[in-house]
Amino acid sequence: MSDIIVNGMSFSLPLFIIAVGGIYSERSGVTNLALEGFLGAGAFFGAVFTALTAGMFAATSQLPMYLSMVVAMAGGALYAVIHAVLCIKFKANQVISGVVVNILAMALTDFLTSQINAGVLGQSSDKFVLNVSTRLTFQPLASLPVIGGFFTNVYPFEFIIIAVAVVAWYAMYKTRFGMRLRACGDNPYAVDAAGCNVARIQFIAVMVSGALSGLGGMCFAYSVFGNFSTSIYTGYGYLAIAAMIFGNWKIPATLGACLLFGFARAAGYSLIQYLGLPGAYSDLIMILPYVLTLLLLMFFSKNNRAPRALGEIYDKGKR
Repeated sequence: MSDIIVNGMSFSLPLFIIAVGGIYSERSGVTNLALEGFLGAGAFFGAVFTALTAGMFAATSQLPMYLSMVVAMAGGALYAVIHAVLCIKFKANQVISGVVVNILAMALTDFLTSQINAGVLGQSSDKFVLNVSTRLTFQPLASLPVIGGFFTNVYPFEFIIIAVAVVAWYAMYKTRFGMRLRACGDNPYAVDAAGCNVARIQFIAVMVSGALSGLGGMCFAYSVFGNFSTSIYTGYGYLAIAAMIFGNWKIPATLGACLLFGFARAAGYSLIQYLGLPGAYSDLIMILPYVLTLLLLMFFSKNNRAPRALGEIYDKGKR
């Protein structure tokens, strides 16, 4: 049970912060299928920073990991500008823009990773190998039955994600900017009539989405995989979108959906080990969160209440 909790949390929390990024974008009215591209691009920038500065830090230092998270957030926000410009400035179809941004991110990061390894680092590889993050165990809490797993082998970035998520929740629900952002997703013309710049609010929301996705992508690179390559984020952006929809575009409910997906994945791996099945069955376990997503959406999608103006191209001249 402890292993399920440890592995479930290390997968659920990065997925959650990516989904929070999606909530920011979609609550502002901009459909965001580009989360996978955002997290991939952000993690790429963070991994490049780590690879290029590896000789500047001690082998056991965790500082590069924390700095790479900052760089990943900046890189994700920068890459998100593409989606923001296409959708807000040029009023492109938001679904098509998101798909194109995802494909572009995968192609670019794959190509650039190989080129940087070959031309700068002198290595023939399609991935950046990262130091594995340290883990923390909190005694005597870790000795408690069942819940002790929440205090055992915890990645430090899990606390960072929780802190960032709390700030994101407060900014969305307790600040004037958050109120305007949510209003943009329901009635942007009313926001414009109140004297606010709808395009600027949406632009910021999409960039926040990119920053949070970049953070989540970097955390996946340091925990689940221990390296960066295009394979580390395949499918996770879409899984975050599913969690966001199942959570009804609300941050606390989305956390519950991400925990459900993460624990289902971790329980599947534990079951494979318990039954002593071949390692090939681990690949089959990868589909569990997606199967669970289909089942949940099948039974609960009728209760979803998306922002009323989600996906609508805002045209100030129509007011």
